[in-house]
Amino acid sequence: MALSFTTAGESHGPAVIATLFGIPFGHALDTAWINAQLKRRQGGYGRGGRQNVETDVVEILSGLRRGITIGSPLTLMIPNRDHRIDKAPDLPNVRPGHVDLAGVMKIGSRNARDVLERASARETAARVMAGAACQSLLHDFGITVTAHVLSIGGIDADQPYGEGLRAICNNPGEAVRQRDGSNLYTLDTSNDDAIRSTIDQAKHDGDTLGGSIEIVATGLPPGLGSHNQHDARLDGRIALALMSIQAMKGVEIGMGAQAARTR
Repeated sequence: MALSFTTAGESHGPAVIATLFGIPFGHALDTAWINAQLKRRQGGYGRGGRQNVETDVVEILSGLRRGITIGSPLTLMIPNRDHRIDKAPDLPNVRPGHVDLAGVMKIGSRNARDVLERASARETAARVMAGAACQSLLHDFGITVTAHVLSIGGIDADQPYGEGLRAICNNPGEAVRQRDGSNLYTLDTSNDDAIRSTIDQAKHDGDTLGGSIEIVATGLPPGLGSHNQHDARLDGRIALALMSIQAMKGVEIGMGAQAARTR
């Protein structure tokens, strides 16, 4: 059975939930690893105030016995401390740059609250749970998936370009330790002060900043995905997963856009 997952829960509801299908029997699930990834999700310089309210710790609702997966759906939950969804004010006015307008028109509501509670990036906590559980399984096969920040607010954090990729491929464990030593999650910290200053200025101005990250997987066997059907191609499945993350506006694989400028 292929791995798949679903998420459920609203931003200010009782909890956020992820259910994984296809996790095999007999895996010793590393819950400490899952909690470490949830903690890292809440970190990073300039994070929003919600992170000061929530302390995300996973609870296993199904699919596990004595710490070992039993082959049934694995259900993971994080309780929300801020669960005032019934008391949250109505929002009759839609916000620019959000899904509010399209969402209320689609479902027939006059209250943007009915849309934004589910569309909120709080949903990414459920994805982190699911992804970290899968990483726990991948570790058994020597496969690593490592991400780091390339740029924030137009300031590069990879000097020169490509050094981060080489560092991860050469020693993923050391690259993770180096990245986690920066509160910006960069591998090259030479521009961290400038990035933090830019974040501070954006916060003062009531503005936001764009950025870019790089994700590197090592230890993968050949043959993942399939050339036989369009919806089974690995690049397409990766792009879909990444583009479905809130605020994500572009994905490059391999050389990406640079390939258009090469001969």
